[in-house]
This record gives sequence, C-alpha cells and structure tokens, in this order.
Amino acid sequence: QVQLVESGGGLVQAGGSLRLSCAASTTISSINTMGWYRQAPGKQREWVAVITTGGTTNYADSVKGRFTISRDNAKNTVYLQMNSLKSDETAVYYCYADLSVSRRYWGQGTQVTVSS
Repeated sequence: QVQLVESGGGLVQAGGSLRLSCAASTTISSINTMGWYRQAPGKQREWVAVITTGGTTNYADSVKGRFTISRDNAKNTVYLQMNSLKSDETAVYYCYADLSVSRRYWGQGTQVTVSS
C-alpha cells in the first residue's frame, strides 16, 4: 500500500506559476513510474506528465515546454512545476504511482484554479 499526498494547489492568475508536490509514504526509488493527471469540471481525467525511476520524463502535448516533472528520492516526493498557466487548466490535479502494471495508487487530488 502506498499513500500519496498532494499539496501546492491554489489560486493563480493566468500566466502564473505553481509547483505541486506529491509526497509518498514509501521509498519512491522503488516505484516504477510516478506522474500526474488532472480533471477539469465536467471533463474526463487527463494525463499530464510522468517520470520513471531512471528520470525519464514525458508530457502531454498541451503542457510541453511549460510544465516540468521532477523527483527527489531523498524526500520521497515528486513535483510538478507549472508555468504559464492557462484558465482552462483549472482542474483537480492527481498524483499517481505505478508499482507495477496492475498496481496503481492515487492521491486525493489538489485543486488548481487559474483565473483569467
């Protein structure tokens, strides 16, 4: 069992930045991949970014060049730096951790509101 706790959400103006954190209850160096999804009101959950144990990253096209995912193994925390935020990126952002192809854990989500 892995517990994930997100933080760092809040209200920001369009064009602004936020950094989300996802603290894991276990050593993240043993977790295959970790990443972020988001879900806007009335929309399906959308994948945002992923980082592997080796540090390889990948991003949704909509956030490439603006968002950066990183991990601090010493703190068992994954981060999502979000720059140049847009109003349509208002959503609940969820952290996830894949211990295997069939074992995915989710955080409770953190609200990000981008005002125009």
